[in-house]
Amino acid sequence: MAVVEYFAFVHDVARVNDDYDPWHGERAAEFAFSLCPQTIDLKRSQLKKLTDACREHSEGYTEADITVMTCWDADRLDLGRVGIRPNPEYLCTSAAKDPGVLEAAYRRSLPDYHV
Repeated sequence: MAVVEYFAFVHDVARVNDDYDPWHGERAAEFAFSLCPQTIDLKRSQLKKLTDACREHSEGYTEADITVMTCWDADRLDLGRVGIRPNPEYLCTSAAKDPGVLEAAYRRSLPDYHV
C-alpha cells in the first residue's frame, strides 16, 4: 500500500507539461530515490517497486509485479484529465478492466467532475 501511495504523490512530480515529456518517469524515479530514507520510509524492495513503477508508467507495459501494475492502472484510469478515455488493452488488472470501474474512474478524472 505504501508504494502505491508514494507513487500517487511522485510519479508526475517531474513532468515538464501534460503533453509530451518522455523522460518524466525517469526524473520521478530519481526524485523518489532522493527522498529515501529521510522523507520516504520504504524497504529496499519497496523502493525498487516505486522507482520501477515511476520509470515505466508511461511505457504502455501491462505485466509486472502486482504492486507496480496497480500503480500503472491508477495512473491510466486518470487519463480523462488530459482528454483521453482509458483503453482496457493498456490496463493491467481485471479490477481496472471492469467496465463499471473503468467508466466510473473515467468520469471522476474529467476536469468538470463534481462530487
